[in-house]
Amino acid sequence: MILVTGATGHVGGELVRRLAAAGEPVRAMTRRPAEARLPEGVEAVYGDADDPASLQAAFAGARGAFLMSAQGVGTAPGPTHDHALAQAAAKAGVRRVVKLSVLDAGSGSDVIARWHTEAESAVTDPSRAWAWTLLRPGRFMSNALQWAGQLRAGDEVAMPFADRPAASIDPADLAEIAARALTSDEHAGAAYELSGPQSLTPTEELSILGKVLGRPLTVRAVPADAARAGMSRYGFPPEVVEAIMQRTEESDRGAEVLPTVAELLGRPARTFEDWARAHAGAFAGRPGTA
Repeated sequence: MILVTGATGHVGGELVRRLAAAGEPVRAMTRRPAEARLPEGVEAVYGDADDPASLQAAFAGARGAFLMSAQGVGTAPGPTHDHALAQAAAKAGVRRVVKLSVLDAGSGSDVIARWHTEAESAVTDPSRAWAWTLLRPGRFMSNALQWAGQLRAGDEVAMPFADRPAASIDPADLAEIAARALTSDEHAGAAYELSGPQSLTPTEELSILGKVLGRPLTVRAVPADAARAGMSRYGFPPEVVEAIMQRTEESDRGAEVLPTVAELLGRPARTFEDWARAHAGAFAGRPGTA
């Protein structure tokens, strides 16, 4: 049986569906199992990285595990959730682990890089008796879902860094790679940096989405100072805010199109237009429509 943490998220949800369709026994871990919409045959189980007893029950009997954490960088002295998940997997005797990380883990010196490097080390620790695989994507195409609320109110989207390009990746591609790593030894010990097939700005992505939806969507740029203030109001620690701003304004990291997805899957990575067409329903409810 394979345990998927973050099973109702963008990557975890795609992974659960893919594994279930392939006939793999799947257990989906979530903090709200009663609300989870899962494929037939998938077991929903409660699990919270702040509740060790719940993790012990969730991981029991698992031979493979997909590990991801939504714990905010800097909200604790270190990535305590990643350590808790890895410890629970080890106690359960898991044999294969795929860890969802980020593009800059394993390199860099700012607070974000340090946090994710430590998170990865919980999985790559030589004392662990499992085969591990690290997935290091940059920006997700599904980040565009943050626009849905604004698009239900009108045709304008306010966004910061609207002209900063990124080679966003479709979570479905990540899930397909994760599924392969969880069901074979082919990717054991690998750390993959991953991107989508195009380097696009958020403005360009919104234009593509507008064509898919048949709507003339426009951008209202949010100044950098307002973006900084917004992150602070949201609760981001000052060191994290500064790291994000520096990465965004002074680096083009994440804009490079990497060949990894095509090499691993034997097909081109999905484009943003592919993603937009698959998720157009999430942007339904334009003002003035029934």
